Amino acid sequence: MATDLLMGIDVGTYETKGVLVTPEGVVVATEVMPHTMIFPRAGWAEHDPEGTWWGDVAHVSKALLANEGISPDQIKGVGISAIGPDVLPIDENLQPLRNGILYGVDTRAVEEIAEMNERHGADYIFNACGNALSSQATGPKILWIKKNEPEVYEKARWFVDATTFIVARLTGRVVVDHFSAGSHHPMYDPWKRDWNDELNDGVVERERLPELAWSHELAGGVTEWAAKETGLNVGTPVSVGTIDAGAESFSVGVTEPGEMMMMYGSTIFMIQVTDNDQARDERLWVAPYLFPGTWCLLAGMATSGALTRWVRDTFAGDLVAAEEAGGEPAYGVLTREASESQPGSNGVIVLPYFSGERTPINDPQAKGVIFGLSLTHTRGDLFRGTLEGMGHGIKQHVDMFTDMGAPPHTIQAVGGGTKNAVWLQSVSDISGVPQKVAPVTVGASYGDALLAALAIGLVSGPEVIRHWQGEGTTVMPNPEMAETYAPLHEIYTGLYQATKEHMHTLHDLGY
Repeated sequence: MATDLLMGIDVGTYETKGVLVTPEGVVVATEVMPHTMIFPRAGWAEHDPEGTWWGDVAHVSKALLANEGISPDQIKGVGISAIGPDVLPIDENLQPLRNGILYGVDTRAVEEIAEMNERHGADYIFNACGNALSSQATGPKILWIKKNEPEVYEKARWFVDATTFIVARLTGRVVVDHFSAGSHHPMYDPWKRDWNDELNDGVVERERLPELAWSHELAGGVTEWAAKETGLNVGTPVSVGTIDAGAESFSVGVTEPGEMMMMYGSTIFMIQVTDNDQARDERLWVAPYLFPGTWCLLAGMATSGALTRWVRDTFAGDLVAAEEAGGEPAYGVLTREASESQPGSNGVIVLPYFSGERTPINDPQAKGVIFGLSLTHTRGDLFRGTLEGMGHGIKQHVDMFTDMGAPPHTIQAVGGGTKNAVWLQSVSDISGVPQKVAPVTVGASYGDALLAALAIGLVSGPEVIRHWQGEGTTVMPNPEMAETYAPLHEIYTGLYQATKEHMHTLHDLGY
């Protein structure tokens, strides 16, 4: 067993993953801890910060250390990432005051978005922070707490995201990285790399927001209390960390301008690195990237893996039961059924707006649509249509990046969805873009481990990740599919405009 090891832990939407890695990038142990989301009502999405965020990290850390031949003395650094941007009010003892309000899948703050746009002006907000307000923004969600849970708001010493909460629990330091802070709209100024006091006014005071630092910097050492909870040694270095999408992007070597990460997780998330800090579009998000001197364009669709899970659980209960009885995995059967459907899903077109939508339409009131059904359609058509629907959404984003003069020259596909060959091929065929899949697909926790190594000076620089990864595989678009998908993409883009008014009426009716 190697003498020096790095621990990376990532808290995702539905599971927490941990990894132990050597300074050469060799994975020596992994651990996965599943958990659930909480949906108190339609449009709301939460996590239990004590049981899920901190509880999972403590469990996964102890489980990794329980592997044969591994000692806490070997852990030279710890890196953390988690879902975000989210909002958690905590007191001066780092105790949660409510459940964590999640990222753009939580759409409760529609009125607060409108209120802040009216107060400051939507154009002014966009020019001041580089981002238009959407369900992804944390400022309106803090304002929602202030208006609807005033007792919680008053008790809160800090408003933090999941990564900041976990790192604070480990080290006692309340700190957020610039990449994550860049998603805390409109409170962060990405050009000054600082909180924006003017746009914070009426939402939350600066002193109730975390300290700012870079992802690969040192947050501090594990405290005595945290050591007992996690099994780590007191003083073990912990890096500042970042949002899971940033760590996932880094994990597959996305570090240079023109490189893009596409994450197939519970949601679709895209990060493209650029050296142009003036590149922005109201339909997208911008932020500093993980390291000084870098900038990135970001986009995110509200559902992907969460939607495939819904299809599985709603329409394939028989397959789930068979899997639980020791049979073939339900997703494997569904994917085979989808492969037996024709490209184009025999005319089934799915708008994947089942939790509203983030980019490109930024409409939290949008609804999912399954269009074109007939009595001839099968479950395979529906599942393929779901995968292709997300492919059409991805094409919209690729077209936007291209129109902005920032077409990606390299796309790295990451996440659990990369295991689905039908999904990957459909996305490349619809978008016309090749996708590379890295050989090491552990995910964000792998990037976390390298951020920890950078924090303690164990590796020379971010480019080391390229040596860790090596060469992967490439999914090439089939040019013969362009004629099939082009008219379907036109229908896809028109469906939202044709049904938008009815979607909003449903929302107003409480559905």
